[in-house]
Amino acid sequence: MEMTVQLTIDCADPQRMVAFWAEALGYVPEPAPDGHATWRAYWVAVGVPEEELPAGAGDIPESIIDPSGRGPRVWFQQVPEPKVAKNRWHFDLKVGGGRDVPLDVRAQRVKATVERLVKAGATVLRIKDEPDTGFYAAAMQDPEGNEFDVA
Repeated sequence: MEMTVQLTIDCADPQRMVAFWAEALGYVPEPAPDGHATWRAYWVAVGVPEEELPAGAGDIPESIIDPSGRGPRVWFQQVPEPKVAKNRWHFDLKVGGGRDVPLDVRAQRVKATVERLVKAGATVLRIKDEPDTGFYAAAMQDPEGNEFDVA
């Protein structure tokens, strides 16, 4: 049995989330299927009624893909309701290199990633600096308040 995995994230502004998470994950916006100028054109061609497509939906990509083909597709689904509670799951962006890498090197890698993602629209919630246990990480939020960690 063949299976693929897609991660679907409800959000208010898919284009903003595409830009942020493509930067965060090293992904790229997913182009529309061959023969279609936009995802909206594709959806209409396969029978999605116009009244089910919000204004602007599919005019630019609302999903991102791993250019290497290894990671799952991530689709940002526009929904009317805002995020109201803490995530029950989150991304861990493991950039430090693991426990075999010296703590100061791991911390510098985390700090550089945090700085890059803040410029892209993220917010730092807290820094977890625990030299006694050899741990350094940052708890962050994406532009719509979804929590994730950089370690």
